[in-house]
Amino acid sequence: MLLNVTVPLSVDFDRPEDFLIFIFHIVFATSAALVAGSVVVGILCTRSLRIQNRFVFMLNTSISDVLTGVSVFYVGIFDVDEGYPSRNSTFYIVPSFLGINVLTFLFAQIDRYLAVCHPFFYNRCVTRSFVIGVCAFSWVYTYTMLAVLNLVPLSKAMQIRAFGVLVLQLIVVTKVLMTIKLYVIVRKQLVREPPGADADSKRESLRIVIFVVIIFLVLWCPSFFNIIVRQLTGRGLKFRNEATNLFAILARMNALVTPAVYLWGSPALRGAVWRWKRGCGPTHRVR
Repeated sequence: MLLNVTVPLSVDFDRPEDFLIFIFHIVFATSAALVAGSVVVGILCTRSLRIQNRFVFMLNTSISDVLTGVSVFYVGIFDVDEGYPSRNSTFYIVPSFLGINVLTFLFAQIDRYLAVCHPFFYNRCVTRSFVIGVCAFSWVYTYTMLAVLNLVPLSKAMQIRAFGVLVLQLIVVTKVLMTIKLYVIVRKQLVREPPGADADSKRESLRIVIFVVIIFLVLWCPSFFNIIVRQLTGRGLKFRNEATNLFAILARMNALVTPAVYLWGSPALRGAVWRWKRGCGPTHRVR
């Protein structure tokens, strides 16, 4: 006897907006995967970028963004609810991609602060291997916690998740304070540095980090606060599924916006991606 394992679609297509929601998720998933994927390939294929710590952080978040974009082909098209209790869920694997970005952005902010304010310590201690290890830690920590959540009983999982939300609150506060600190550095300290390639690189990297973190918080915090309200009061806003969850859609928009900001803010990365695309184009015959 065959079991029916078909997952229904996220919308019923009985209203005009259902078609818009369905098409939106297909277009968004494709765009996020392509833009973030271009950043990943551009960095991996360019040695001058791979050896710089700031591009290692960009690579880490962009890999997460590619996976987020690809995952929308499931969570955006089919009837999926990642809450408690869940329905057709990914065992919270997909929402955890944003958690990886939260940790990576925090580490990137600390990295830029040390690079500008404590350059001697930074050049001596913060090596490329150390940064790669920090990025790897963001994945190991996130999915170790996720494995625990999926293995323990539901009551314990909800307690652990509440603790995780508390930790995220502390991280968010730290990120806001670090963003303010980095902004002050850009306004004061870097202005006094003599013109040069090193100063320009520091300004560029700091501005990208500040801009990306601000956009990330703006898009992600509504979902974060709704989760807190639902856990503390049991009220909050409840949506039919992930495809119609406006807060989750805003949070996932980071998967497209973040790599786009990287390309906009870094001429070196933009040039690397452009060279890669030209190299993958059709070969022209020399006359």
